[in-house]
Amino acid sequence: MPFSQIWTHDLDPFILRFTETFGIRWYGLAYVAGFMVGAWLLHIYYKKGLSPLDTNQQSDLFLAIIGGVIVGGRLGYFIFYSPDTLLEDPLAFFQFSQGGMASHGGFIGVILAGWLMARRFKVSFFRIGDLLATLAPPGLLFGRLANFQNGELWGKPTDGSWGVIFPGAGNVPRHPSQLYEAGLEGLLMLVYTQIRIWTSPVLKNYPGQIGGEFLLVYSIVRVIGEQFREPDFGIDPIMGLNRGAILSLAMALAGIAIILYARRKKTV
Repeated sequence: MPFSQIWTHDLDPFILRFTETFGIRWYGLAYVAGFMVGAWLLHIYYKKGLSPLDTNQQSDLFLAIIGGVIVGGRLGYFIFYSPDTLLEDPLAFFQFSQGGMASHGGFIGVILAGWLMARRFKVSFFRIGDLLATLAPPGLLFGRLANFQNGELWGKPTDGSWGVIFPGAGNVPRHPSQLYEAGLEGLLMLVYTQIRIWTSPVLKNYPGQIGGEFLLVYSIVRVIGEQFREPDFGIDPIMGLNRGAILSLAMALAGIAIILYARRKKTV
């Protein structure tokens, strides 16, 4: 395709702008939408007998999840991708308008939140983890779509007609890797986890297995998506893998360990 026909990204990251840098952003709406869909799913699970959490417990769990996502995602970004920034300026943690959230950090935050709530509710942590695993994909889907809307986390250069020229990424067509990741991490994982929770007895018989499967399958699709994504600036690949892929491999090992544990601890 002639270069002149390649689409140049010109989407506005703001839904409503009050000043040049302050307003209502699509990225913030993505988090709200993800939490709302997750809350709706958890409510449906309880009504259909898949979840032991009543309405009040669902509300408490989601408050904990929101805190886990925000704190874990933010800390994860600095720890995994920019540790010097937080050491030099701790207040950078609160500069959300500058961006910077790590999905792996968000997962850790959600896991810790789920563990605390499981102890509070006196419910198996693995049962809570299985439910949480099915709630994450909508947020991942909306978050990746918001990344595309923001014109950030773009892909590697491509000769394909579907390439996009992103402002600030050089005047070259690039893979819209955010959309690939939205499909893989979001839509595919949503379909997979919903099939598992509704059509299989694994939720009842093997507490923890759906959570382990989520970690394993997510890691696989994340590594696939990372092959099209431009490596983060200033972070050199290790053995050809960028930081996100390496973290995903560690997550995959954790997922396998959880699956094996769940299969040994079958609930009759």
